[in-house]
Amino acid sequence: MDFKRAALFDLDGVLVDTEPQYTAFWAEIGREFFPTDSDFAESLKGHTLTHIYNTHFADSAAARELVRQRLEDFEAQMHYPLLAGSMEYVKALREKGWGLAVVTSSDRVKMECFYRSHPDFPQLFHRIFTAEDVKHSKPAPDGYVEAAHFFGLEPQECVVFEDSLNGLRAGRDSGAKLVGFTTSLPAEEIAPMCDVVVSDYESLSQLNIEELWQDI
Repeated sequence: MDFKRAALFDLDGVLVDTEPQYTAFWAEIGREFFPTDSDFAESLKGHTLTHIYNTHFADSAAARELVRQRLEDFEAQMHYPLLAGSMEYVKALREKGWGLAVVTSSDRVKMECFYRSHPDFPQLFHRIFTAEDVKHSKPAPDGYVEAAHFFGLEPQECVVFEDSLNGLRAGRDSGAKLVGFTTSLPAEEIAPMCDVVVSDYESLSQLNIEELWQDI
C-alpha cells in the first residue's frame, strides 16, 4: 500500500497516560541514588533504558541490576490507561489512509506488560518501533526517520505526536511536522519546538489534519 502521509506517535504521555507513574518511580530512584539531582526524573523522559543505565549506572553493575529489577516489577503491576480519545483518533487517521506507527523508547519487556492490558493495540498500527529498533534513542531523530522510511516516506511527509522535551527534539530534528501534547509539560515550554500545541484529543480532533498539514 502506498502512503502519502504518516502519523508517528510517541507512547507514554501521547497515547497512554503513564507519565505520572514513571515520574514518581524515577523520582524515587533519583532520591536514593542521586539525592542532589532534583531534576533526575524529568531528565530521563524520552530516553531508552540502555541510555539511562549506561549514563547513570555504568559504574555499578549491582545498582544497575537493582534498578532494572525494580522497574520490571513496577511495570508488571502498573496501570496503563489510554488517553481519552486516542484510539478513536488513530482509527480515524487509518480510515483516511494514513500510515500509523508508534515510536517509543520503551523496550519489548515493558511493551509486553502494556499489551496484556491492551491486546488489540498492536493491530491498530502498521508498525511499532521500540528501543531495540534504533541505534540512537531520543533526542536523536533516528526512530522517527526510520519510521518514515518504513512507509516509503521522508520525515517531512510525516506528523510526529510527542510530549517530552527529548521526544520533541527528536521529532523536530527529523524534519517532521510536530504536534506537541501538554500532558507532561506546560504549553509555553514546548511551543517553541512545535507546529501545533494541544492539550488532549478533544482539542486535536477539532482540527482537520489535512488542513493542519497545509497550515504548518
